[in-house]
Amino acid sequence: MTSLPSSPADALLDLDARTQVAALASGQCSALALCEAAIARIEAQDGAINAVVVRDFEQARRQARAADEALARGERQPLLGLPMTVKESFNLAGQPTTWGFEFARQHRAERDALAVTRLKAAGAVILGKTNVPVGLGDWQSANPIYGRTRNPLDLSRTPGGSSGGGAAALAARFVALELGSDIGGSIRVPAHFCGVYGHKPSLGLLPARGHDFPGLGSGAPNELAVIGPLARSVDDLELALSVLAGPEAPQSRAYTLQLPPARDMAQARCLLLDQHPGLPVSQDTQAALQAVADTLQAGGCTVLRSSERLPNLQTAHQIYAGLLNTFMTRGQPGATSISAHEWLTLLDRRAGLQQQWQALFEQVDVVLTPVLGCTAYPHIDPMDWASATVQMDGQAQPLGPQVFWPGIATVAGLPATSAPVGRDRDGLRIGLQVIGPMFEDLTPLALVRRLEALRAQA
Repeated sequence: MTSLPSSPADALLDLDARTQVAALASGQCSALALCEAAIARIEAQDGAINAVVVRDFEQARRQARAADEALARGERQPLLGLPMTVKESFNLAGQPTTWGFEFARQHRAERDALAVTRLKAAGAVILGKTNVPVGLGDWQSANPIYGRTRNPLDLSRTPGGSSGGGAAALAARFVALELGSDIGGSIRVPAHFCGVYGHKPSLGLLPARGHDFPGLGSGAPNELAVIGPLARSVDDLELALSVLAGPEAPQSRAYTLQLPPARDMAQARCLLLDQHPGLPVSQDTQAALQAVADTLQAGGCTVLRSSERLPNLQTAHQIYAGLLNTFMTRGQPGATSISAHEWLTLLDRRAGLQQQWQALFEQVDVVLTPVLGCTAYPHIDPMDWASATVQMDGQAQPLGPQVFWPGIATVAGLPATSAPVGRDRDGLRIGLQVIGPMFEDLTPLALVRRLEALRAQA
């Protein structure tokens, strides 16, 4: 990739979002200079990566100038002047929202998604949108409109999906914050593959209006999918949650959000699940998670390997598969679906599952798992979920069943944070998934923060 001459703004761009916002507030750099540094880096280095596929640079410059005026007036906002990107599947006024579908190539959003509106209200400067797979249905990010996004850490490999363009933009240090979405690991898998951080919030915590399948408006609440942040630090995930979370109108007229504080992580009770009888997990991934367990135990935490309260994960996965298949085939020509009665039965079974998880979280504080059993794999083209395989410990293993790991949190609507914790023998990044109790989103974030503090002390 082309190297750029260093400048104060360019150096600042390498730091996390909180640091950038603080530097802007203290006058160390102007919002416009930081915006220009981000644009220059994207224009110079994104050709091989292809992460930022919808570029709204002139509008971003106008937003940056407005941020500088606000800063000069003494205004302070959580993201004031921060350049960032959002996933292509979010509506950005005047820009295309295609989800990678050819039929939606000419679609232009009339207004911003609610989450984008909240980001802008907090002062963010939106540079543009990042790449996705067709229909947000792959752990790669390639489509006929924008082409393929490559992992900045190894261009021969996938950055993940469906928020793969966003994770790639973070790993390439184009931006420090990204807005993604997740139904099958679409935040957590790209974070894992690209060595960054991602948080799948509790179901319903962040309103998703404006993150709509092309041609379909925001209708009934999605029973699986969520929107959420990706970042280069765990603190920035929490910063983004503070901006994005909370009810929208008319619910916001009746109640407001107050997340419970994180549980005490000094002596956290952790349940580690790193093996599955029918699902391989690479030796390097297991070793990385064992190192996490050793660090936590040495720091005063308890790490269990089993619990009689743990729900039957195979049953949970069956519920998840039924719900997921229904959502992912919506809008596809000729797709068949389960009956309404079958759908309601799945929701009933999911409600029972959620009660079981609530009981488990009376005994433990967090559950630790792999994000996937493998690290970032070479691009697969064409992609066929029924036959796709990846190499794990020298053997070809089916890729599709790996959705089991992100599905653990998704089906029950639980918050889950992906954080980098190691590398495999090829130098590829390995992520840890930390699952917390429903609506206790600050707890998995706090566990990651505790783990990083313990590692820094070692």
